[in-house]
Amino acid sequence: MGTNKVLVAGLSGVVGYATAQQFAADPSWQVVGLSRRKPDRLGRIDHIPLDLADPQACAEALGSLQGVTHLVYAALFEKPGLIPGWYERDQMETNLAYFRNLMEPLTRANPGLRHVTLLQGTKAYGAHIAPMRAPAREREPRHQHENFYWLQEDDLRQRHAAAGGSWSWTIVRPQIVFGEALGSNMNALPALGVYAALLRKDGEPLHYPGGARNISEAVDADLVGRAIKWAAESPAAANEIFNITNGDVFSLRNLWPAIADAFGMPEGEERPLSLASAMPAREPDWAALVSRFGLSAPTSLDAFVGQSFVYADAISGFGSTEASPPSIVSTIKIRQAGFHDCVDTEDMFRRLIARFQDLGLFPPRGW
Repeated sequence: MGTNKVLVAGLSGVVGYATAQQFAADPSWQVVGLSRRKPDRLGRIDHIPLDLADPQACAEALGSLQGVTHLVYAALFEKPGLIPGWYERDQMETNLAYFRNLMEPLTRANPGLRHVTLLQGTKAYGAHIAPMRAPAREREPRHQHENFYWLQEDDLRQRHAAAGGSWSWTIVRPQIVFGEALGSNMNALPALGVYAALLRKDGEPLHYPGGARNISEAVDADLVGRAIKWAAESPAAANEIFNITNGDVFSLRNLWPAIADAFGMPEGEERPLSLASAMPAREPDWAALVSRFGLSAPTSLDAFVGQSFVYADAISGFGSTEASPPSIVSTIKIRQAGFHDCVDTEDMFRRLIARFQDLGLFPPRGW
């Protein structure tokens, strides 16, 4: 067992799960993950069940956790309905409380802490408020809007200063993330898989449910994990903020033929449909498919998809007839710092869909 011990908060989330797996693949790292529910397929990751909303439980669990050298904070609280909560102060304060509930006991019990990674995202550039400058760069002044990112970042900087810089930090800002996690609030892949399976069951091709062809950037959760692992020990990442994307741009509508092919389905028409409104009523049909194919996926759509039907609607441009301004960030900074990895977004969709099929989370291709 190695001398490095990383604690990943938010293990059940799309970034937390992928990041923990990246560390666990390296035998020089000991990996511990925190989450309320225990994900499947953890391998050599140790899981601690913990609700970050409970300060007493955090004090007990983290106050006795010794030898942590690195922290990856990827935990996130989202309200029902997902998007409205992004603007609400109480959700921001809750996310700050979660962060503090972890940091207070962890830093006291682990004087050997060397590095903290904090997760943000494109909302740092006000992408959810107004058209963002393209490409958005990390050196821009802080966008003036209320955001839990700023609350957590300010708390992180204050703790860093109080510790005399004995540990360093890195903030990563991924764009739209796709990965293997289940029940996540912002992982559209299970949502698209359920939609495709139900259309197949109905004898339909894969119709495009969205609207305008918005241009944005995606990032493979595994790529984010590799970037976080790099940042954990790279001097060039110390006390820096980095955007991270696959390295290309994408429109979900333009990738639809490749996505349909990955599911083994013909491409259909443009038929706008709110997945958030339509899919929950079809949970019995999904449960029947799980039974028919002996899938390992949950029969509960909430357990499988979380609130990602809402997220999929947003990504697909449902309800919009005109394309939004491009949501593009620069990744020059992280490349110049030494992280050069990249992923083709079409290849990412094909790989992840095949992975879900192989794991029995989606019906087999072309059934």
